[in-house]
Amino acid sequence: MNYVDLDPALQPLIESYLEPADRDRLAPVLTALGADAAERLAPLADVADKNPPTLAQFDREGDRVDAIDYHASYQELQKAAYEEYGLSALSHRGLHGWDDLPPHLVKYILSYVFVQAEFGLACPVSMTDAAARTLRKFGEGQQITEAIDRLISTDPDHRFTGAMFMTEIHAGTDIAQTSTVAERDGENWKLSGRKWFASNPDADIILTLARFPGGDDTTRGVGLFMLPKRRPDGSKNSYVIDRLKDKLGTRSMPSGEVTLDGAYAVQVGKLERGFRQMAEMVNTSRLSNAMRATALMRRSINEALAHARTRVVFGKPLIEAPLMRMTLLPLQAEAEAALGLVFYCGDMLQRGDAGDESAAAQIRVLTPLAKHYICKRARFVTGEAMEIRGGRGYIEEWPDARLVRDSHLGSIWEGSSNVIALDVLRCMRKQDTHRLLAKTMEEKLTPITLAEAGPEVRELLTRWTAIVDRGDVILGAEPDVAEALIGGYADDLAQLIMATLLLEQADAEVTRDTNFRKLLVAKAFIGGNISADETAVVDTLAHFEDIVDGASVTREALSSLPAPVA
Repeated sequence: MNYVDLDPALQPLIESYLEPADRDRLAPVLTALGADAAERLAPLADVADKNPPTLAQFDREGDRVDAIDYHASYQELQKAAYEEYGLSALSHRGLHGWDDLPPHLVKYILSYVFVQAEFGLACPVSMTDAAARTLRKFGEGQQITEAIDRLISTDPDHRFTGAMFMTEIHAGTDIAQTSTVAERDGENWKLSGRKWFASNPDADIILTLARFPGGDDTTRGVGLFMLPKRRPDGSKNSYVIDRLKDKLGTRSMPSGEVTLDGAYAVQVGKLERGFRQMAEMVNTSRLSNAMRATALMRRSINEALAHARTRVVFGKPLIEAPLMRMTLLPLQAEAEAALGLVFYCGDMLQRGDAGDESAAAQIRVLTPLAKHYICKRARFVTGEAMEIRGGRGYIEEWPDARLVRDSHLGSIWEGSSNVIALDVLRCMRKQDTHRLLAKTMEEKLTPITLAEAGPEVRELLTRWTAIVDRGDVILGAEPDVAEALIGGYADDLAQLIMATLLLEQADAEVTRDTNFRKLLVAKAFIGGNISADETAVVDTLAHFEDIVDGASVTREALSSLPAPVA
């Protein structure tokens, strides 16, 4: 079994977004990872989930050590992620045949396949990548240069992992309430305070926030600091891990409470811009959250399809039941739409980093939009997939329960859904990003001349006009009204973007391969999510097997669908 082969949407998107030379370099490592994830890593993840890490605060001599012991299964997963596939290093150095940096999408593609096996470890992998990016962008000095070098290393004897300690008891969403304080200590700083929810708490390099002397009581009074696990002289830094969290999901990966007691730290960037600089790390992790949620959808659908094909009910395979197909098809459409948005976000991040101002503005709002919508939908998709397996799915011996537990985290980590929706509102207020997105998406729809897509193109163009008007109303409303409305608006905006990208990809696949399969997926998604037309979804059921298996669909085969409305 190979997770890449089971995904009908992945390879066509790779062909649309990556240059031929990048596709050629990616192909062998992607094929290897797809098989490895299914055959080796997924069973390891099952074992790691049932054998969570433990904390030893003292050694047998009574000295404080705060050592976290990991099960061998998790250690093997770490080796695969950090060393064999270099997932945290891919945005920073040449690997897997690239002499220069691979496109950002390569990291997201490989991580997407890896996460289908193991979700928990993907959090520290993402934070390690994001820490290196943030330090490279804002930090300076020899200690930070050395930290970056080790964060992006794949050498088991040299590599570091990263983390971010932000959340305090009263300062999760409201960073202005941060109570950790920083005091000058020569050229560097000493930090004291308590971080209440810190994932990967034994990381080698931590980015954290603290109040600095003379700062005001807003987020401009919070600075960004690099907190190494060990001081420059090799001694243990002055902080302790009080306990590990007992979590609903991501049980394989530790999260803990940490107390800083005059801990050695290095300033990163300008003190008064600490929160804005930390936002770079947070936003990178938010996009990874959307990618990870998409991977959970994909794995859960694979599990549901496998069950439905082998489960016999009343003398027939369950997958032949019309209602079961009507249950599975929207899940497939959701997963493919989410993957298309992740690809587009990765491409916009690449273009924004290269200096494209429009792309930079888009990724700024696309990141919270993707996290807001996809992470919520992952909870639904994994739950539906578990129900398809029935009682077995509810039993921990099968992966469905773990997928459901893990899926709830995406909507909480790096900002809960309401926080994320308010971030969308800030983007709209600052740059009219709803208008920028509408203009960009209309430019994608207008050139599509495919007759079979005509009704959907017209539907989306009409809805783009309407959603811009809705956005203008929200921006003109009283603040309380705008905040009340932005959650639903963000979901609708995300769905319109995903639907547009599905049609764009469908047009590309018809042009490139004369394959109408993606158009059927687009019709199912638009019918189920945009126009609320169940008959449009039912009409595509005749091609259910082609859709879920990734088979080629000819124009002639579409004759079972109703003729387009003039």
